[in-house]
Amino acid sequence: MNNPESQKQSLKGNLTFQILIAMLLGGILGIIIHNNLTESGAKEFSGYIKLLATIFIRLVQMIISPLVFSTLVVGIAKLGDIKSVGRIGGKAMGWFFTASFISLLIGMFWVNVLKPGEGLNLSNIDVTTASEVTEKTQAFSAQNFIEHIIPKSIVEAMATNEILQIVIFSIFFGLAAAAIGDNSKPVVNALDKLSHIVLKMVNYVMKFAPIGVFGAIAGVFAIRDFNELLFTYAKFFGSFLVGISTLWFVLVLVGYIFLKSRMSILLKRIVSPIVIAFSTTSSEAVFPKLTEELERFGIKDRIVSFMLPLGYSFNLDGSMMYMTFASIFIAQAYGIPLDLPTQFTMLFVLMLTSKGIAGVPRASLVVVAATCGMFKIPIEGIALILPIDHFCDMFRSGTNVLGNALATSVVGKWEEKD
Repeated sequence: MNNPESQKQSLKGNLTFQILIAMLLGGILGIIIHNNLTESGAKEFSGYIKLLATIFIRLVQMIISPLVFSTLVVGIAKLGDIKSVGRIGGKAMGWFFTASFISLLIGMFWVNVLKPGEGLNLSNIDVTTASEVTEKTQAFSAQNFIEHIIPKSIVEAMATNEILQIVIFSIFFGLAAAAIGDNSKPVVNALDKLSHIVLKMVNYVMKFAPIGVFGAIAGVFAIRDFNELLFTYAKFFGSFLVGISTLWFVLVLVGYIFLKSRMSILLKRIVSPIVIAFSTTSSEAVFPKLTEELERFGIKDRIVSFMLPLGYSFNLDGSMMYMTFASIFIAQAYGIPLDLPTQFTMLFVLMLTSKGIAGVPRASLVVVAATCGMFKIPIEGIALILPIDHFCDMFRSGTNVLGNALATSVVGKWEEKD
């Protein structure tokens, strides 16, 4: 029988519990600073306190490249041949594109039903705030898209944490190692040992997570009047929450269909990564932790190491739902009618242009702006959603983690049957 004292100690040591406390304390401190300091003083405080979040995210980023490369190469080498890689890759891409289509469709459905952009007052919108996004949009082209996917240097790709580029190099490297056979075993074994060392580093880095979360939340609440924002954007934010809740319901329901009772165990495993992604608005920040939790859940390491990096590039369900929602919202706000065929065309454009942009700062907004430009919707309309975007991003990031965990688990189960 467990000792009550030891259970209490276990609760205190629980990472999720610590992070939730950090979120609460960060929010309280941020509100106090916002209410008691001048605007410039609050901005200065926010800049300093956010350094805690920056340190945490950079600590995670420093181990992503070696983790993706080592685990993916070892995973592919263990798969043994190009046929196995093609089979699992086919299942993965089938899942990703289906999930993306459903996510986009949910966003399109709710923005048409709830119409949050209709009757919006555009007179007090500062369009200059959108300049950063519109500058990136001008550089968004087919050429840049291909250049972003295909690495010209693996060193450069690792230095900039371009996950998709690292994935492509690792697939080629892993297939070559598998083709050579026994001669490549020393290299594969060394990379296997490296992956275990990096996963051990994850445990050390995650101890800093509550401090990083505290800094992220305190920094945001210090400079944002959340009550005023919520009142101004109540219809938009409320409609967005309806859409993201629907997506969660669909994902969890699909999870129970494929995983049965094990879905409950999976949800318990990924609570901590979801909360970290939610509070830091970075699904990338939990990549190493999610890798560890999915392996503990029982998914073979070769499946996790193959699926998760692909998922981070092609399977951002929360971001996808937001893209159709935000694009059509901007059109509604400017009174631009979009018939159903046009909206479905927009949906397919978003599905294609959004793939492979993981790691691009404010990627969702860049894709939304580029899509608006294609359909003659004012790109500066991005300024409408910028003030509330951070809070939407919290929910998007958490949803992305759920979607990738589910995709990896389901494909892992399919592979057990084959």
